[in-house]
Amino acid sequence: MHKTLVTGGAGFLGSHLCDRLVSLGEDVLCVDNYFTGRKRNVDHLSGKPNFELMRHDVTFPLYVEVDRIYNLACPASPVHYQYNPVQTTKTSVHGAINMLGLAKRTNARILQFSTSEVYGDPQIHPQTEDYWGNVNPIGPRSCYDEGKRCAETLFFDYHRQYRTDIKVVRIFNTYGPRMHPNDGRVVSNFIVQVLQGEDITIYGSGQQTRSFCYVDDLIDAIQLMMSGPDDLIGPVNLGNPGEFTMLELAEMVLKLAGGKSKLVFKPLPADDPKQRKPDISLARARLGWEPKVSLEDGLKETIAYFRKTLA
Repeated sequence: MHKTLVTGGAGFLGSHLCDRLVSLGEDVLCVDNYFTGRKRNVDHLSGKPNFELMRHDVTFPLYVEVDRIYNLACPASPVHYQYNPVQTTKTSVHGAINMLGLAKRTNARILQFSTSEVYGDPQIHPQTEDYWGNVNPIGPRSCYDEGKRCAETLFFDYHRQYRTDIKVVRIFNTYGPRMHPNDGRVVSNFIVQVLQGEDITIYGSGQQTRSFCYVDDLIDAIQLMMSGPDDLIGPVNLGNPGEFTMLELAEMVLKLAGGKSKLVFKPLPADDPKQRKPDISLARARLGWEPKVSLEDGLKETIAYFRKTLA
């Protein structure tokens, strides 16, 4: 089986990916610096003979022998990536350089977890992979948006210049168990506020839209992409094309969690996208993938997780 490196492996998405890879029998090295990742997310894997956990920051080189690399390392929520924006940019850019260098040396296939944030505040809807985006290069979100855009540049340049075996996916909003309760993302925000009896904070009018993909669906797509056709290097949009306003999401969380929270409206943060919806035609056609879990079913699982962890 593959010797597989997962950077950011103790985070929300990384830990679910490690679960899947370990269950498939791959020899998994999970690397994390624990800025947003948590050991508790992978504690249940610690006794497995094909799982190893290492504290490491990807802004520094890593010398290991692997044949597959999943590069997830980077804080992904505005609260966390704006806390230390210079380090966020370093993680995206230096991290990509270091992991691509490792892939080049070991002839490993490397998959980059990019983001829908490369589209910025989009002027076309839904977003297709050939859209170049509408990104503010000097705003408070730029450390993440432009960091991820630069990482994509590096991946494709390594592919063109060195024939490095790359895959690039652009992930839209994903949610599920193991989300960080204080990550500032809308799903975790709403659930935590309701469960703690607080008012739900809505930024702007609440009419801005997002699309929400349950984590299990996303991990299915990642596996298909990594093992998929050699000529499909990406970028490929991965997300749920179902589109919901923030008000609709708040009402659904209130209904499922049984809370009595009121809605409180605050100003919209700078450069916050007004709409976000993936066009997943490419993933459907080339990977045979589309999400299966409805927002309501996924929220039930996520609410149950937070009830347990916040108790």
